[in-house]
Amino acid sequence: MKRIAVISAILDNPAQTQQKFNEIISSFKGIIRGRMGLPFEEAQISAICITVVGDLDEINSLTGKLGNLPNVSVKTSISKKEISI
Repeated sequence: MKRIAVISAILDNPAQTQQKFNEIISSFKGIIRGRMGLPFEEAQISAICITVVGDLDEINSLTGKLGNLPNVSVKTSISKKEISI
């Protein structure tokens, strides 16, 4: 069964990690339902929120790959309710 999750990411110095971050996101495009990014150029930080619908393995895989990038902090909130979309 699938769950809805929200992945929040903070990119410190996004100029170094943005390209790889986007490549990982693109490889999971099948589960991504929405993305919002806010650049804080004066602080050289980007805040990104991604909403996904997938099984736990897919969500955890995406979160793990993003979290392994240098200068990227990731937190994920996953719904307790299972859905069938």
